[in-house]
Amino acid sequence: MAASASGRPRVGLFVTCLVDLMRPSIGFAAVKLLTDAGCDVEVPAAQTCCGQPAYNSGDKATAGDIARQTIAAFEGYDYVVAPSGSCAGMLKTHYPLLLAADAQWSGRAKALSAKVHELVSFLVDVRGVTQVSAEFNAKATYHDSCSGLRELQIREQPRKLLRSVKGLELVEMTDADVCCGFGGTFSVKYPDISNAIVERKTENIGATGADIVLAGDLGCLMNMAGKLSRQGRNVAARHVAEVLAGETSDPAIGERP
Repeated sequence: MAASASGRPRVGLFVTCLVDLMRPSIGFAAVKLLTDAGCDVEVPAAQTCCGQPAYNSGDKATAGDIARQTIAAFEGYDYVVAPSGSCAGMLKTHYPLLLAADAQWSGRAKALSAKVHELVSFLVDVRGVTQVSAEFNAKATYHDSCSGLRELQIREQPRKLLRSVKGLELVEMTDADVCCGFGGTFSVKYPDISNAIVERKTENIGATGADIVLAGDLGCLMNMAGKLSRQGRNVAARHVAEVLAGETSDPAIGERP
């Protein structure tokens, strides 16, 4: 492992399935932010899913196969960064546990874990970014996604950078750190419970008077955007990276072009 020819750290961007399939603009925003932070960014073509759906469903054999493929694709980079606390948490926290009994891969999983970071946490905690040059005229509230908050201790980092966005007013909602009800396969297995949870979340979002809700995980954002739309609430949803990078020309999450 070595820095690139430019002397800048090499970052492997783990794009995530949802970003790749549903919201590529988040990936482009991540590349811009990382490049502005002095990194050389690459997107390994061999990457696929992080394996979390299989892992959460108890299929550890499939999850293990996916983990090995991911490790092989990313272990040559100085850092591995994902615009998702959920996927970053899977790579960083669960891969070492998943492969603990595999003598060939256990050490490699731990080595990868040590250099995995969620995007905004990496910008603030590793690269020392304190502000961005973006401008976004809106009143926003921020939702703390469960994995990012509880597994990776991401809370103040996005707020710190959002406070530097020109024109953005950041207001806190009640229970910002409470689950939105998505939980990946949880929302499929327990739809009634999931719906009750997201309904409480959108009530709290609406009470702030915010124009937009921001978060660091696309799954959460899609879940909240869907409920806000069904309730007829005029509140948009965007990934925090899109706002920090100034990439806000696309329709908000859940809106049609």
